[in-house]
Amino acid sequence: MEADTVKNIRSSFVDKASKELIKQLLDDLLEDDIINDGEKDSILEENITRADMARALIDAVWRKGNEASRLMITDFRQRDPTLSAELNL
Repeated sequence: MEADTVKNIRSSFVDKASKELIKQLLDDLLEDDIINDGEKDSILEENITRADMARALIDAVWRKGNEASRLMITDFRQRDPTLSAELNL
């Protein structure tokens, strides 16, 4: 269910998420044990553009399932209430 929500906001998140928000969410997901240091570094270092980082983040969380997606949505709401509301989270 939550994984579907994350997948559905992908294009809007890619268009609108700032690099700072992406980094904050990666930190949160690392603290939540959803991703590891290698996954975080890979998303930040292998993706040159902000949009590519956003895509990689969404795809990584979506592949990890509903619990990972639920935690990312919660973190997203706390980090950027305005954008998360705009994306109907």
